[in-house]
Amino acid sequence: MLGSLLLVATGAGALGVAPASAAPETATPLGQIVPAPAKAAAGGSAYEITGKTRIRVDDSRDARRVGDYLADVLRPSTGYALPVTDARAGDGIRLELSRKDTGLGAEGYRLTSTSRSVTIVAREPAGLFHGVQTLRQQLPARVEADSRQSGPWLVAGGTIEDSPRYGWRGAMLDVSRHFFTVGQVKRYIDELALYKVNKLHLHLSDDQGWRIAIDSWPKLATYGGSTQVGGGAGGYYTKAQYKDIVRYAASRYLEVVPEIDMPGHTNAALASYADLNCDGVAPPLYTGTSVGFSSLCAGKDITYDFVDDVVRELAALTPGKYLHIGGDEAHSTSHEDYVTFMDKVQPIVAEYGKTVVGWHQLTGATPAKGALAQYWGLDGTSAAEKAQVAEAAKNGTGLIISPADRTYLDMKYTKDEPLGLSWAGYVEVQRSYDWDPANYLPGAPSSAVKGVEAPLWSETLSTSAQLDHMAFPRLPGVAELGWSPAATHDWDAYKVRLAAQAPRWDALGIGYYKSPQVPWPAS
Repeated sequence: MLGSLLLVATGAGALGVAPASAAPETATPLGQIVPAPAKAAAGGSAYEITGKTRIRVDDSRDARRVGDYLADVLRPSTGYALPVTDARAGDGIRLELSRKDTGLGAEGYRLTSTSRSVTIVAREPAGLFHGVQTLRQQLPARVEADSRQSGPWLVAGGTIEDSPRYGWRGAMLDVSRHFFTVGQVKRYIDELALYKVNKLHLHLSDDQGWRIAIDSWPKLATYGGSTQVGGGAGGYYTKAQYKDIVRYAASRYLEVVPEIDMPGHTNAALASYADLNCDGVAPPLYTGTSVGFSSLCAGKDITYDFVDDVVRELAALTPGKYLHIGGDEAHSTSHEDYVTFMDKVQPIVAEYGKTVVGWHQLTGATPAKGALAQYWGLDGTSAAEKAQVAEAAKNGTGLIISPADRTYLDMKYTKDEPLGLSWAGYVEVQRSYDWDPANYLPGAPSSAVKGVEAPLWSETLSTSAQLDHMAFPRLPGVAELGWSPAATHDWDAYKVRLAAQAPRWDALGIGYYKSPQVPWPAS
């Protein structure tokens, strides 16, 4: 092949035909990013990052932190010093917090690019951080590389005004079926941050493993966390490690929502402490993938002592507002016991200052005031089950929309996919994107919808590369459904913007499924 290229080149020279010069690089059109911004008005000259560029921040600690983060992203690939300074001037990359800019909300921002500067203004630090993610995507994909690359580093001229459609834009990571290290979780957090996801739902307990240290019940982690699907070594987070994850997520403006799944999905706990079983006999540890066979004993006082201790210790580690109590697939719990259990457990969550989140089966009991129900049913879920959730929404229960046949990132793309499951069907990229959370659940008021979430269950996934393959390219689409105005949702336009993300993933080392539905750039 190389010889053929040399012959072609030699032939061209012999004919006296000069090789075409490379076209000058142009900036990514303003707003051609994921998620799509609310408003983008292109115009004027592009800004170019050069060796003289300064990152100028106001005198707030938050702006300085975001500026340092941006510098860490840009320095390796550009090779520029990019000093972060609070010296005021009208040039460079400028990050400003303006409490007076109330129209931007808690997470919105305004990005203005001219030949002299790029200015990002936000009311709150989260908005400044999200604006930086937009700036990253406006730059060439090679800016993500960890070694020096050639420029130019252009940001198209114009103004973006942007704020999210929903306040809950989540991603769930199942660390119970297979355990993932702190480093692996941090890697996923960084991937989520690029697409303005703001909630990390950690599924910390299930039949196959208990993943958080609880001082008052130590065997939960040391014994209940000692294995995983397939019989591997498992693992758990110490309290210090969990707090490290929480801090790291906060530095990327993600709130950690921990989940302890109850009363079902509890074999790891039941195996650790015999007294939690109705018959007082501990079952063996479980490394399979079946569901619905385990249950805490709703009629025992020790069950609620256990829940109180776990919730108390976990709430103390978690600065965020929410605590997820699961509640799904409790097939071994009678309806009467399920209602009793939820009636006793929800006040415990409130006692320790947290708001209840539960899978949508929680609506079969009486959701606490302010509780959120996470709907994970399918297009084909029974009308009665959908109506039960919709009725709770009418009565004030907020909804997180996570249809399994739309947003579950562990579902196979096609029948030929070696990873993932298919109980909810095959979920290609268009199916994952092409729906509207506001009107997905019949009868539920759109005002009850608080946002969307993309769960990634790990029965078949045990490495970061496998997580990446299943999350990309579907995760950015769910993130866009949560962030962007409904008027921007158009598959034909989206798939072009999505395709343009591929070189960025290559630069970041993110492997992805090359769906035939997406017009990927040539290698």
